[in-house]
Amino acid sequence: MIKRTIFTEDHELFRASVRKFVEQDLVPHHEKWEEACKVDREAWLKAGEAGLLCCDAPEEYGGSGADFLYNAVVIEELARAGITGPGFTVHSDMMATYIASFGTEAQKKTWLPKMISGEVIGALAMTEPGAGSDLKAIRTTAVRHGDDYIINGQKVYISNGQNCDLLVVACKTNPAAGARGVSLILVEATRPGFKRGKNLKKIGLKAQDTSELFFDDVRVPASNLLGEENKGFSLLMTKLARERLTQAIRSIVVAEQAIQWTVDYTKERKAFDQTIGDFQNTRFKLAELATQTVAGRALVDQCIALFMKNELDPVDAAMAKLYACDLHVKTVDECLQFFGGYGYMLEYPIARAYIDARIVRIAGGAAEIMKQIIGKSLFGER
Repeated sequence: MIKRTIFTEDHELFRASVRKFVEQDLVPHHEKWEEACKVDREAWLKAGEAGLLCCDAPEEYGGSGADFLYNAVVIEELARAGITGPGFTVHSDMMATYIASFGTEAQKKTWLPKMISGEVIGALAMTEPGAGSDLKAIRTTAVRHGDDYIINGQKVYISNGQNCDLLVVACKTNPAAGARGVSLILVEATRPGFKRGKNLKKIGLKAQDTSELFFDDVRVPASNLLGEENKGFSLLMTKLARERLTQAIRSIVVAEQAIQWTVDYTKERKAFDQTIGDFQNTRFKLAELATQTVAGRALVDQCIALFMKNELDPVDAAMAKLYACDLHVKTVDECLQFFGGYGYMLEYPIARAYIDARIVRIAGGAAEIMKQIIGKSLFGER
């Protein structure tokens, strides 16, 4: 396989510590978390202590001041072990980045240290029953009343929704203005009128708590506004490339792991007096998947390198997500076939990977949205 060049020796030392943490502190508990559909808060505190949360947060707020590659290492090692429960990526690579990038000094000092330690769990509340990828269609409102905003509305499919202590909520502060009337507001989960709905039952990602949330006259101070009023949509757009890149990073790792699991299994499993791996079909199919995954790895690593230089174009990020996520779904499906009936048993990681795979073509922007973005760029449209 092509040697990766984006990580330094320090990154790989960090990777070793992350892998050890995952194996010792997450893997043994993951089945229990899947049954409970929720991760113990203790896992978040341990992850914070181990330096796995908000790796690239600035030192002045309690972070290590590391680069994004450390975040990428965490994403990769969680994916490699099949850990889908702790919503660390939503917390570190989505929600916290809004505070770090657009928050006031007071907001940063109040929340980032607690998010880095795992004391405060973050969630991003964007999606609504009638608004998914089309965020300008959200209906949750935030009405200014003196020195406060009063928030009313509903959100759904919110990762970390049951565990979260703090949310970045997309609201309409000017409902008549469409996308130009959206604002981002910090909401503490302790605010009167904020209610968590049921922990939603899903096809996969069962250890990841996912909730519907309700806002009934939730009053927050105007100082909780992130950035400028009515500029929330443009702020969201600046972070979509990172969000889609994190999805692509995870998907490529899962595809790589699925291929390795299949190679290991087919070396041992016998049929008709030879191993499954001796059949030409097995080798040709795995060769095809491996080649596609290496190509995907090259694309994703190039996008990581561009992101590190603040040069990752939204179209390139969309391409990386589209390719990697489609390949993720295809690879776990085709690899599972070689396991036969065993591939349908949850004791095998390929079965769990198959169950968890389908969401990647939806989360972070549906595959069709990625195609729309790419298609527009081909015709010189924005």
